Amino acid sequence: MTLWHQLCQLLAFEIANGGQVSVITRLDRETSGLVLVAKNRDTARDLHTLIEKQKLTKQYLAITWGWPTDDEFEVDQPLLRQGTVAPSKIWLKQAIHPSGYPSRTRFRILNRFENRHGQFALLECEPLTGRTHQIRVHLAFAGHPIVGDKIYGPNENCYLEFIETGWTPTLAAQLLLDRHALHAESLAFTLGSEEFRFDSPLPADLQSFLAGQ
Repeated sequence: MTLWHQLCQLLAFEIANGGQVSVITRLDRETSGLVLVAKNRDTARDLHTLIEKQKLTKQYLAITWGWPTDDEFEVDQPLLRQGTVAPSKIWLKQAIHPSGYPSRTRFRILNRFENRHGQFALLECEPLTGRTHQIRVHLAFAGHPIVGDKIYGPNENCYLEFIETGWTPTLAAQLLLDRHALHAESLAFTLGSEEFRFDSPLPADLQSFLAGQ
């Protein structure tokens, strides 16, 4: 069952009384964490306006391959769907291209660590725009793709293989995690005169990777 169907069941009373369920912040299929949902049309409009004015702050946590040199850095590179400018085996795959849409992400290193597989970093990521796969593409561009990323990690064929065979020991050896290590950690915004902040702790699979388990 999809998140949408679950929301419609959970909010059946509101819908029956004229409400309208709107998903305001969406996540990639394998990304964990917070999703913001509005229960009526007016609130959805107000939240979308906040996003357009960059007054809704989103923070993500990501585990990447390697150690970025700078403790804080920003990637400002335009994005578009790769298939619009070059051949692409994966329809949704995004690429950096000068004719793409403006895209900016801020990054801050929270921890550098090592385990038997190599060097890794835990980063706090703040997308300043909302493009598809933005954090994942920008980190790959910076030379530090997200652990477990089947599209932007070591080889995009990992994604095609996964679609065909499911999770296998061969994929595990390349990707280390069965999903990309990206988590929507927090949301903050002011609506009317009220301030809101929501937080979601790092899930168990990513905590285990940090602990070297």
